[in-house]
Amino acid sequence: MLQAAGLNEVEEQAYRLLVRAGEAEVADLAEELGITTEAAATALASMRDVGLAREVGDGGGRRFAPVAPEVALGPTLVRRQESIDRARQAVEQLTEEYRANLRRGSADRLIEVLPSRAALREQVRHLQDSAREEVMYFCRAGHVVMPSTDNTEELEALGRGVSYRVIYERALLEEPGMVANVAYGIKLGEQARAVRSLPVRMMIADRATALLPLVQHAGGMTEPTAALVRGSSLLEALIALFEAQWERATPIRSLEDGQVIDASPACPLDADELYLLSLLVAGVPEKSIASQLGLSLRTVQRRVYHLMRLAGAQTRMQLAWHAARERWL
Repeated sequence: MLQAAGLNEVEEQAYRLLVRAGEAEVADLAEELGITTEAAATALASMRDVGLAREVGDGGGRRFAPVAPEVALGPTLVRRQESIDRARQAVEQLTEEYRANLRRGSADRLIEVLPSRAALREQVRHLQDSAREEVMYFCRAGHVVMPSTDNTEELEALGRGVSYRVIYERALLEEPGMVANVAYGIKLGEQARAVRSLPVRMMIADRATALLPLVQHAGGMTEPTAALVRGSSLLEALIALFEAQWERATPIRSLEDGQVIDASPACPLDADELYLLSLLVAGVPEKSIASQLGLSLRTVQRRVYHLMRLAGAQTRMQLAWHAARERWL
């Protein structure tokens, strides 16, 4: 067990006996270990030279006592651990170089084609289950694998502390149940934004793997195909695409006051009004907002008119411009 500290089997046994006994003569150690006196003397001399034992007697009755383990073995183990850590770092660097060379030499290690809906669904779930830091999502209207409301993996990942940044296509927010679903995700920590349209469906996990369909509009009985893209310049381009869309997208605020994190301190709107405003600016029609929130169209229109009066706006475009200028969103 102590071989990592540089002891052979006889020296380890002798040191353990010394620790238990406090001190002992060479002959006694030899008898206890079942070895010759010469072998015991050799082991003790070696232990003394490396600082494991000290001599406390003279002549033929020489006695040896152990040096405290933390003093005798601690520094050696620390040095060995440092050496192991350096070796591990070197192995990791060599492994990355090895994988990079493999990727350069074989395109199928960079891009894996998923030929079916089942394979795509499995990867959507696997990437979220294995994510540790961040998931970035492009959510387009309609669904290829499963409805957003069935994505329970996101809720579990949010519970583990994984960051989610999701950009929704405006048409998706008009689908039944989506406004409530998005609001619930925001309450759990999701950062949500909306744009008029997205160029592709896409998920990126931990900036290490991207998943996106290869055929955007497969219909009927056609099985969708998708690409799993690993570390490469192509992956970096997909990450840059997401960041560019994120910058131009409109934030969607939560219904609860505690979740309104970017509102200006001088903003006169409460949480419900901010949520309504964010949906309006994202381009969701009033009729869809009314249906999603369980309100009458007249109630929604009255609240929109109230927002316009607060902003001093005559049109919804002016309302959006005023909200942007005053940093209400």
